[in-house]
Amino acid sequence: MTIDDRLREGYANFKASTFEKDKALYSELAENGQKPHTLVISCSDSRVPPQHILSADPGDLFVVRNVAASVSENGDDTADNSTAAAIEFAVTALGVDNIIIIGHTGCGGVASVIDDSVPHESFVGKWMAPLRSWLSANDVAKDKSNSERKAWLEKAAVNRSLNNLKTFPFVAERAGAGTLQLKGFIFNIQTGDLSEVVPVEDGSYSLAAL
Repeated sequence: MTIDDRLREGYANFKASTFEKDKALYSELAENGQKPHTLVISCSDSRVPPQHILSADPGDLFVVRNVAASVSENGDDTADNSTAAAIEFAVTALGVDNIIIIGHTGCGGVASVIDDSVPHESFVGKWMAPLRSWLSANDVAKDKSNSERKAWLEKAAVNRSLNNLKTFPFVAERAGAGTLQLKGFIFNIQTGDLSEVVPVEDGSYSLAAL
């Protein structure tokens, strides 16, 4: 049995063009190891590829992708250890200069929380449980329309993950010293805009264009 022809053709194109063009860079990375400047925590959504959005070269980004670009609070025993391990490795071993969270418009994970559309005992339901709990205590958009609530929660989820990053001592120490920058963004799939999420005192969020 062979792999899907689309995958085979995609790899063949990479090897013949992209890899050949960047062959010297790959050789350097193989010999000297990686030194990425940024840890990206983004949604797994197929429409939101961090390397493409940021026009990054191999070796530039250390990437973690999960549903809704979620970072759980340090010490949460129900949290995903793989995300926490990646954060720790990126900060303490690789010494990245930046950590950015990239959420996006039309996020299915966020929508499932607003719509309560997946069984709570399912894998997705369990993954989104912390955001559901957060929403129940912080729902300042409950009187808005369904679409407005989803747009608000997409931004709130990014900001929540950003705040949870600061509960890791090794992140908080470097961020406090000014040697690690933390930012949260929303990628608009329709327009291609990447905008910083900015909290507002009333519990809403604005977007600052880059």
